[in-house]
Amino acid sequence: MVNSMNKVTKTYPTIGVCGLDCGLCPRYYTVGPSRCPGCCGSDFFNKHPSCSFITCCVKKKHLEVCAECSEFPCSKFKTDEEYQQLELSSSFPPDRKIMSNLNFIKEHGLKKFLDQQEKRIRILETMLENFNDGRSKSFFCKAAALLDLPSLENSLGDVTRKIKANNIKSNDVRTQAKILKSILNEVALKEGVELTKKRK
Repeated sequence: MVNSMNKVTKTYPTIGVCGLDCGLCPRYYTVGPSRCPGCCGSDFFNKHPSCSFITCCVKKKHLEVCAECSEFPCSKFKTDEEYQQLELSSSFPPDRKIMSNLNFIKEHGLKKFLDQQEKRIRILETMLENFNDGRSKSFFCKAAALLDLPSLENSLGDVTRKIKANNIKSNDVRTQAKILKSILNEVALKEGVELTKKRK
């Protein structure tokens, strides 16, 4: 929406207009000038001066996300099958959730989606606060975005039990991160989800 100061704003920068999970992206959790404020967040347009999705959805139609548009899905979007076939980037965000996120919003409403996303954000923040060995942020972000929500919740319980059972010291973040990543990779394998880019 365009406010009285002629600035484009969105109420929820954690969800991209186009369906990306901005609140689960490593750059959203970066400290310093390279931090992304989320979709249409503070200082967004200095970092992302042009976005055709925002121009159409927010500036012209005054909507929060494309799923609220009567023309969704329009020609700006690929098919879900095409998104699924994209090579997994070593960075974030994973495009594979774009259509499922927007279709969920279209069917169940933005509030219900944001409630679930907030749970994912809390899980991600727990992983980053307690298990980040300095090399795992992107991995945890992908897991938080792509894995089933109950599986994510169970994984945090599983890692706590394994750490306790193996008497891992509280300051041994590297070992704790390794255990959590192993658990998340097992979950991903069961769910048919790719969390790491395959080496050629």
